[in-house]
Amino acid sequence: MWQQTDCVCLILSAIITGSLSVSWDMKVSPVVSVPRGEDAVLSCFFTHPGQQDYSGLITVKWLARESNAPPFFKCSLRNDSKEELKDCSGSGLKQSLKGDPRQGDLSLIMRKIHMADSGPYFCRVELDGVWQYEQKETRLLVTVKPQILSLSVVEPSSGSTTRRLKCEVEGNPPPTITWLSDSRHLSTDQVFTSPVSLERLFSSVPYVEGEVFTCRVENILGGAERRYPADNTLIITLSVCGLIVLLLLCAGIICCRRRVLNRRLQSSDSPAGGDGELQLVYTTVSPKTQHESLKSSNSRHLEEEGVVYSPVNIQ
Repeated sequence: MWQQTDCVCLILSAIITGSLSVSWDMKVSPVVSVPRGEDAVLSCFFTHPGQQDYSGLITVKWLARESNAPPFFKCSLRNDSKEELKDCSGSGLKQSLKGDPRQGDLSLIMRKIHMADSGPYFCRVELDGVWQYEQKETRLLVTVKPQILSLSVVEPSSGSTTRRLKCEVEGNPPPTITWLSDSRHLSTDQVFTSPVSLERLFSSVPYVEGEVFTCRVENILGGAERRYPADNTLIITLSVCGLIVLLLLCAGIICCRRRVLNRRLQSSDSPAGGDGELQLVYTTVSPKTQHESLKSSNSRHLEEEGVVYSPVNIQ
């Protein structure tokens, strides 16, 4: 009798366990890599056998860092409802659902992510009833293209007498820093590298005045390098080009001003009424003996309108 009871219990246990194991199927992306400042989508999809007939609540929860942490995002809706996802979606929210839980899509969109958003996340869905939930982990990796933030000489501290050339960089995944010297070989014990934050680190080498170094930084997203002292060729070229442009601009302004002044002078020299006709002036050339006779006739001629006579003496 006991053997039959144990057998029945084992069968029921296997049936219950098997039904629970096949009742849920959740898929997430193991790692999601997104550049800093862009939007990240953490994909999460689920199915269960009674999904078409289920009419209860679907509760979506997203957790960060730990599997038992309080959810930073949560929303609920009925599976048989036709309403919009008011509390679950919105373009103005920092986090919102990208999909529809009624269609099995629990994907979360995170807008304008920062380095602090990197880490593990947990997608969780709960249905009404006992044991009706499922949860899986995904990881967000915020990437940063490597770049050199600064390259400068640091004066020795109180316990040292050696100046050091310091190169501060950023990048994620953490980049490698390589030092190149034009004058000597650098040993590994001369290079000191230390992280500043999750995406920043700095490296330094002993520096002697007159030496030329190149700091190079690389990761899977690319690379960058900078030379110390800086190459002045580009600066000189840009300065000369800027000076030429400035001279051309000044010459253009001077030419324009001259044209404006010439036009003003021409307009001021023209007759007030716009009449450009010339007045005729007649002059009589006569010997001295005729001077007196011209005086008498001059008064008569002056009366003629538009004609002016003038005596001229020839010695």
